[in-house]
Order: sequence, then structure tokens, then C-alpha cells
Amino acid sequence: MTARVKDIISSLNTLAPFNLAEPWDNVGLLIGNPDQEVTAILAGLDPTTILIDEAISLGANTIITHHPVIFKPLPAIDTSTPDGRLLEKAIINRIAIIGCHTNFDSAETSVSSILATQLGLDNQSPLIPTPQENSTYTGLGRIGSYQPPITAAEFLKHVLDILGLESVQVAGVLPNKITTVAVCGGSGSEFAPQARMLGAEVYLSAEIKHSTAIWAIENNFCIIDGTHYATEKPAVSFLVKKLDEASRSEQWNIDILETKTERHPFVKLDRSNPK
Repeated sequence: MTARVKDIISSLNTLAPFNLAEPWDNVGLLIGNPDQEVTAILAGLDPTTILIDEAISLGANTIITHHPVIFKPLPAIDTSTPDGRLLEKAIINRIAIIGCHTNFDSAETSVSSILATQLGLDNQSPLIPTPQENSTYTGLGRIGSYQPPITAAEFLKHVLDILGLESVQVAGVLPNKITTVAVCGGSGSEFAPQARMLGAEVYLSAEIKHSTAIWAIENNFCIIDGTHYATEKPAVSFLVKKLDEASRSEQWNIDILETKTERHPFVKLDRSNPK
């Protein structure tokens, strides 16, 4: 069966309904023709020229990213700039780009629930439930528990293994025994008070503000900054897996690929390695 871009959008709408997106967000088909036949799909976190080049090299004419390629209205497209070159390259090569952003953040199986599940948390529920939504399972972030509780060392090992990091920044003191943990993949500094109010002993998110870190210390609370990239990256693999299942079920006969060129945007420098 021929797969068209609109079929991929329909499948994504089942996984992460687009109506769950925040009002300020921009999701769905952002570049391309919904009736275009799909040759292969490449999924990643960020729309970049490197990702476009990877898609071209793989023969993939459809890209799905978590972060939208067009976020705010464009007053102009200047193809001498990186953003303009990206849009130009996508259009010239007839590559459709789909954004699956805050709808994926709030879906029943979401960026945060995938992270929480990989950390081994049970009894999960949304940290910020979706307003006026019939389901009790949609919303931003997740809070869950370990039964029995685990040690700080065990939890830290889980975190570093899942995030693929050598270290993380922590505000406050990691409890010796941990039962309840809240997570929010991506930027979630503003949800720290909600995590504490709901009984979390530790909150794992990213882009934690200085003022939020100070608040955590003053309130004997523990916040871990796992970086935006690392806390969201596990969701890309899940998305690829579910679309591959849909491809086999619908007999689309197309490859669903996860980017191999995308890397954490930050690197660590220290006194022994200043370059």
C-alpha cells in the first residue's frame, strides 16, 4: 500500500493527538505536500541542515522532528541564513517536515512517560493534567514511584544510563532512599513546585533556572537537570518503533529510521581538555 504524508500525519495523530498541543505551539505538517508519496521517514529531535542532508543520503523524503522547523511566523525567508538554507534545501529536495512537539509532550504515552518508564517508575500520572480532557492520562510531565524504594546510588545510575550522560547537575540533596520521582522531558523548570506539592522527593527535568535551583535548596527539595536533549532523546526511539509497527500493519513497505547524525549540542570542556 502506498503511504502518503497525510497517512503518516494520521498515524501520528493517533499516537499523539495534535489537539493536545499548547496554543502557542506549531505542530503537524510544516513543510510539504500532504499527498506526496513517502519513500522513507527519518526521525530526530531537531530540524537541522545536517538532518536534511542525512535524509537525502538515505533516500527519505519525510522528516519528523519533536521541535518544529517553523515555530513563529516568518516575516521573510532569507536563504543566506542557516534557517533560510534549511527551508530552501527541504523544498528543493521535496522533503516534507512534520512537527510533533507539545502534543507528544501531553499524549498518554508521552515524552515524559517514556522517560519515566525507562527509569522504572510505576503508578504514573501526569504532573500537569490536560485541562478539560476526558482522559486522566494526558498532560505534561509524569510522577511515579518505586516499590520498594531504591537507593540514591541506584537511582543516579538509572538516570545516567538512560540519559547517556557521565554526570548531571543537582540542586539540593539527593535523598538516601527514593520512592516518588517526578520527571518532565525538556524544559520544565516552572513545574518544580508542582512536583514537590504532589509528593515527589526528586524532580528530573532540564533547563532549570538559577532561581528554581535556589528555591529547591531553600525547600529541602532535590532537582536534577538532565539537559533538554538527553531527557527528550528516548522519545525519538519510541516514535520510530510505533511508526514502524504502523508501517507493517498498513503494509506501507517503507523504512522508518532514527537519525544517526544528531548529537547532544553541548560538549564538556575542562582544564585538561580546553578545546
